[in-house]
Amino acid sequence: MSRKHTLLMTACLVSMMAVTAGAKAAEKVSIMVGGLEKQIYLPFKLTEQLGFFKAEGLDVELLNEPSGVDAENEMLTGAVQGVGGFYDHCVDLQSKGKFVESVVQINQAPGEVELVSTKHPEIKSMADVKGKSLGVTGLGASTNFLTMYLAVKAGVPLGQFTTLPVGAGQTFIAAMQQDRIQAGMTTEPTISRLLKTGEAKVLVDMRSAASTKAALGGTYPATALYMPTAYVQSHRDTVQKLANALVHTLRWIDTHSAAEIADKMPKDYLVGDREAYVKALADGKAMFTKDGVMPQGGPETVLAVLGGFSKNLKGKTIDLSKTYTTEFVKNVK
Repeated sequence: MSRKHTLLMTACLVSMMAVTAGAKAAEKVSIMVGGLEKQIYLPFKLTEQLGFFKAEGLDVELLNEPSGVDAENEMLTGAVQGVGGFYDHCVDLQSKGKFVESVVQINQAPGEVELVSTKHPEIKSMADVKGKSLGVTGLGASTNFLTMYLAVKAGVPLGQFTTLPVGAGQTFIAAMQQDRIQAGMTTEPTISRLLKTGEAKVLVDMRSAASTKAALGGTYPATALYMPTAYVQSHRDTVQKLANALVHTLRWIDTHSAAEIADKMPKDYLVGDREAYVKALADGKAMFTKDGVMPQGGPETVLAVLGGFSKNLKGKTIDLSKTYTTEFVKNVK
């Protein structure tokens, strides 16, 4: 065989190898999560830690954004393909003519608590927040939605209290310590940190399905993987792979202890107190769905809550069937 033929065959082989490698290259998907270190969003990071995204042939980039509303905006601009955030954004966005849908429903309860600073014993219920500053992760975030609803429901109209965006974690804690907020809505592990130091106490608890029904009148599906409807329709295979990975994680959570789950998480997520992290997770683990399916009656509760204060929904007809799908999670083997 001539040198020319040898070089030609080598070139063809290299080309074939490149094509094969390209065919096997993992699909790249970017998901922005409204606070990766929060326990309500734990399944996203855990899926990565367990290798379930890779097992589906996906290269998932998890981006961290403290406020769900900012994550939502990144998705709407096309910077990311999906959001790990609260389902209520799917309802709110439809009122603005934008169609997005939950493809995996991760939480059946918000996992949120309205904490009140122990410096303010006069605040005994949400009826006492008139004239107060209430902390939320961001304006337009789900914490803001829920805070406004709870206050209005308790008889304090919009405009008679202030919601202040203070993020979560250390920024939330600092805002309460500095009395910039007298109460605020946050999640674990921030809840446990403030309760442990005695700087706050629970005003409204939405960490379980039962306590959520008491506060909001029904099941309130919260954390979800939601994506633009147009993307879901044009990338069905990719969405199915994401659903496979996340549902496998939800099943894993259901069959493992809080301590075993904590062992899989990055150490900095435990914020230096593994015992408190594990206890909070053990107490709140029931907030996660076991199968990614939207809880029955959940969308109706969300619509009722948002309709209780939101001007966006006034006079609008919302098609709840277009705010979520169970197709992909029900296909998971």
